Amino acid sequence: MARADVQPAAEAILRGDWGDRRPFLEFAVRHPECDPQVADLDGQIVGTAVGTRNGPVGWVGVIYVVPERRGKGLGRALTRTVCGRLDAAGCRTLVLVATEAGQRLYLQLGFRVATRYHVFDAPGLSDTPTELAARAFEPEADLEEAIGLDRVATGEDRAHLLAALGGQAGSISLRDTAGQLRAFLIRPPWGGGATIASDVDWAVRLLDARRAQAGVDRRIRAGLLAENDRGRTRLAELGWLEAWSAVRMERGPAVVARREMVYGQFNFAIG
Repeated sequence: MARADVQPAAEAILRGDWGDRRPFLEFAVRHPECDPQVADLDGQIVGTAVGTRNGPVGWVGVIYVVPERRGKGLGRALTRTVCGRLDAAGCRTLVLVATEAGQRLYLQLGFRVATRYHVFDAPGLSDTPTELAARAFEPEADLEEAIGLDRVATGEDRAHLLAALGGQAGSISLRDTAGQLRAFLIRPPWGGGATIASDVDWAVRLLDARRAQAGVDRRIRAGLLAENDRGRTRLAELGWLEAWSAVRMERGPAVVARREMVYGQFNFAIG
């Protein structure tokens, strides 16, 4: 995918009711650890795919084929292309989030069901609870600790993403009274946000800060993995509703991670 492909690719995806992916694709074509691909038929973009290298872990996402070209093997070809390029780049484990329709294809390509994401949503708040010490994420002060916390939580090396996106408006950090970073949220320009917390109490504080930031007219989402029983139970008790869920599939060695620390994602093409 070249920069000139972003607009037609985003338009093709939008016509398929996959939402506005243009802000993400604009990032992906510029970011060195992202490897976006397109399928071109006589000058028309008919498919997309994005691979992202997070150290030993590679993400596969935005596998999209226009409706009139489906059922012809194009989705398989795009997936194989991205997986091959991630393998060649040294990624040992590949990860993707699959729709029900896509699972059979990915099983055939050697992926296995590893776990499941549960996405919750809740309305915004009118103001931030007074006991919170939330402030804007400051890369100079917060980045090094955030990278360490993130590696423990995800089992990936997302330092390149935290560095590239940590200065975005809406990013938040939380520290305890001893000054230790306990939770952070980094907001990319396309929405969502990488949300990491050392435990469920810090996660709730961080999510409340995000809800206050959003305001009462908006809803926000949190994405928790199946292993985070305590987090899912706490959010349900606080009135969060599960909006949808999807399986996480992996190929290669299992990712060793503290999945109970994960409360949100950049998106499901970069983790």
